Amino acid sequence: MTRGCLILFLFLILLSILPADLQAQCSICTKTAQQLGEKPAKALNAGIIYLGLTPLLIMGYIGYRWWRNNQ
Repeated sequence: MTRGCLILFLFLILLSILPADLQAQCSICTKTAQQLGEKPAKALNAGIIYLGLTPLLIMGYIGYRWWRNNQ
């Protein structure tokens, strides 16, 4: 396994053990989630975290590859 794959694998393991109830909602989303109930609110929060982390992971991977190639 290459070093980049190992780092990616460890990062994915770290993401999987993070607590699922991270608070990632703005005030409007929090108000909406309170009206929906507990189970839909958790799903909304998980969706917000997923949508926020996906572009950051992609940019991080591209940045890492760029940095690695320029060394």
